[in-house]
Amino acid sequence: MKSGLSLIALALAAATPAALHAQDKPDDKAKAEKPAADYEPQVHTTKLSGTFGGQRVNYAATIGETILKNKDGVAEAAIVTTAYVKEPRDPSRPVTFLFNGGPGSGTVWLMMGAFGPKRVAIPSDARDDGAPPYPIVDNPDALLDVTDVVFIDPPGTGFSHLIGKANPEDYYGVTQDAKAVAEVIRRWLNDNGRWNSPKFLGGESYGTTRSAAVANQLMNETYNDVALNGIILISTVLDFAAGADTPGNELSYITNLPSMAATAQFHGKAGGGASVEAFVEEARQWAIGPYASALLKGQKLQGEERAAIRRDLARFTGLSETYLESADLRVTPNRFYKELLRDRGLTVGRLDSRYTGKDYDSAGEGPDNDPSFYGIDASYTAAINSWSRDTLGFKTDREYQSIGRIGGQWDWRIGGRDSNAYLNVAPYIGQALRENSGLRVFVGQGYYDFATPFFAAEYALSRTGIPQDRVEYQYYGAGHMMYIRDEDRHKLSADIRAFIRGR
Repeated sequence: MKSGLSLIALALAAATPAALHAQDKPDDKAKAEKPAADYEPQVHTTKLSGTFGGQRVNYAATIGETILKNKDGVAEAAIVTTAYVKEPRDPSRPVTFLFNGGPGSGTVWLMMGAFGPKRVAIPSDARDDGAPPYPIVDNPDALLDVTDVVFIDPPGTGFSHLIGKANPEDYYGVTQDAKAVAEVIRRWLNDNGRWNSPKFLGGESYGTTRSAAVANQLMNETYNDVALNGIILISTVLDFAAGADTPGNELSYITNLPSMAATAQFHGKAGGGASVEAFVEEARQWAIGPYASALLKGQKLQGEERAAIRRDLARFTGLSETYLESADLRVTPNRFYKELLRDRGLTVGRLDSRYTGKDYDSAGEGPDNDPSFYGIDASYTAAINSWSRDTLGFKTDREYQSIGRIGGQWDWRIGGRDSNAYLNVAPYIGQALRENSGLRVFVGQGYYDFATPFFAAEYALSRTGIPQDRVEYQYYGAGHMMYIRDEDRHKLSADIRAFIRGR
C-alpha cells in the first residue's frame, strides 16, 4: 500500500492542484472560507470490546478530524485519526501512532489488515481476493492488550483533505507532511493527557520514510521535544538510491538480488532445495561481494571473470545466461517480474512476488499490472468504508483515498543540492538513536517484497552513525504487506508485542 512504496509507484499518479480542489463539494468550500472557528470537526466515539493477545479488552474507538490552521488561524486541513484506547483509560499505557505510505496511501492497510480490532479476511496463500462480500472478522492480532493505537491519515490520504484555499505545496512533501503529522500527534497527546505515556511511532512503506521524518520533527526540530520509546518500520525505504532503478545506479542491482533469489526459490526456479533463509543469506554475501565488485568494473569485466559472474547470477535468479548476457548482467525488477515465469505464461508480483498474474500476451519485457495489488485492493477498500462509515459512524460524501493522487506533486527535497541528489532519511534515525538512549528501532521485512527490498533496508540502516545494538530485524514469508499471510500476521503481531513490552 500498504500502505501501502504501502505502493509508491501506484501513488505517484499525477494530479494537479485544481483537480485536487475539485474533489471538494461546493458546501465544503463555502464552509472552509469562513473563519477556522466555524469549521466543525467530526468526532464519533463507539464503545466496543474484543479479545487481543489472549486478553479481553474494553475500548473506545474514536474517529475524528483534527483541524490544522495557518498562522492566521484559518483552517487548512482536516486530518482524520482513528484511535483505539483501552478503558478505563490509563495514561501510563503505551500509545502507538501508525500510518501507511505512498505518499498518498491511507491507513486502510495496517488498520484493516494487521493492527486494527477488525480485519478483512482474504486468501492467505497469494490468491486473488475475488468479489464481495468480504468477511470482516475479529482480529486477535490487534495490539490493544499492550498499547493504545492511533491511526493517522496524513493530508490527501483516507478521508483527510485540504480545506478551501490551502496550498498543496504546504502539505505535500517529505518535510511538510512530517510537520503536519507531528502536529497531529502533539495535539492528540494534549487532548488525551498522554504526554508522559511511553510512545511508539510506526509506518509501512513510505510510512517508514515518514516515521524517520516525523521522529526528526518530534525530537530534533524544536525544544518542545516528544521523546519516543520506539520506531516501528514495516517494509522499509529510507535511502531511495538503494532501490532506484536508474541507469548508472549499480547499487539497486545489488540490493534487489537477494529478493530475486528468494522469489526464484519460491517458484522452483532456483535454490536447489535450500531453505529461503539459507539461500537468501548466500545471495546476500554474493551480492555484496563478487557481484558488487563485478558491477563496479563496468565494461572492463571480461573473459572468464565475466562468465563466472554470469553463471552465479543465473543460479541465484533462475534466469538463463543468454538473457543475463543480453541484459549486461543487470536485470531490473520490472524485467524480472516478466521473465522469471515466462515459460509458464505468468508474471510475478511487485508488492508480493508470491502472486502470479497472466498478461494479455507473453511477449513484453514487463508485466501489464501487479497481481499482488489487484489481488487485494477491492477487499481492503470495501472493509475500510464499511468499518469507518457503518460501524464507527463517520459521515462524509468524500471518497476514501486508499491510494491518493498526490504523489505527482510531492516535494522530495530535505536539504541542500548534494543531499537532494537522492532522498535519504536514514540519518534522521541515526541522530534519534544517538540522542535518545531509550529509543529502539524495529524493522520488519518480507522476503518477497520488491517495492521495498529487505537488503536495501539492511544497507540503509547499517551506515555510519546508526547504533546497531538498538536495531532489531525480523523477516517474514510474504511480501510488502506480509500480514496478508496468516502465519506472518501472527508473527508480526507477536514480534511487535515483544518489542513494545521490551521498552
